[in-house]
Amino acid sequence: MSSTETDDYVSKCGCKGIRSCLLCERLKEEYILNGSEEKVKLQFCYDPLLKSAVRKDGKPPSFPFPGVLLWEDFLSKQEEEELVHEMDKNIWSPSQSGRKKQDFGPKVNFKKRKVRLGSFQGLPALSRPLVERMAQQPILEGFQPVEQCNLDYHPGRGSSIDPHLDDSWLWGERLVTVNMLSDSVLTMSLPAAQALELGLGSEDTNPGEDDQEVQVAVRLPRRSLLVLYGEARHKWKHAIHRRDVPARRLCSTYRELSSEFLPGGPQAEVGLRLLDVALSFSHTAS
Repeated sequence: MSSTETDDYVSKCGCKGIRSCLLCERLKEEYILNGSEEKVKLQFCYDPLLKSAVRKDGKPPSFPFPGVLLWEDFLSKQEEEELVHEMDKNIWSPSQSGRKKQDFGPKVNFKKRKVRLGSFQGLPALSRPLVERMAQQPILEGFQPVEQCNLDYHPGRGSSIDPHLDDSWLWGERLVTVNMLSDSVLTMSLPAAQALELGLGSEDTNPGEDDQEVQVAVRLPRRSLLVLYGEARHKWKHAIHRRDVPARRLCSTYRELSSEFLPGGPQAEVGLRLLDVALSFSHTAS
């Protein structure tokens, strides 16, 4: 990528409201703390072998951390190269907090709880073998994604994503993300009071402090796949902080339908139409 292309690459800002990135902060000549960095944090690291959260300082206690699956080397180097090349053939739209995005899914109004096909043609063709491979993992048995969201993070834009919970009206139990181009860290967070309710407290946990939270850092190696489900999906917020974007990072997140849109649900017919289009894998680069 040439210097001119690089300058253009990091020059477009899509922030709105309280969101910010390095680009708009430079224009305002101010620096806004990212996410929950001002909060008092009890910091843990996720150990995928123990399936537990372990204190960063090595002190006890650790605690079980269910609802996370890390599949290292899910992609080969060649697959990663092909996927990135294909993504860059499509238009990257400016998004919040220094990200760029590509959406392959239905048009959704979450506030009004309305969904329609719009111009959705299906998931990208190159995603078909990846979705088929996902089914080899027992926790992903029957996984049928109806949306794929590609995100582009770049340190030159100060890219990040604030702590959040994904919608659960339309999107189902499992969130699947494939990480490309660089290693990163997903930070899971929970207020200290809620952590105690789940039995995750320690001598350092003080539920009386409104700004205290428990954080669990989940390592995301390049070319890995991550699944969030259960408590990790529905109770713990997840975020990518600026400090954890040392180089350009691309990721693809796949979402399945909730029970409301599956057979037996009140909107099963809508769900069937969405799945028929999504799993045609008919989208090609524009």
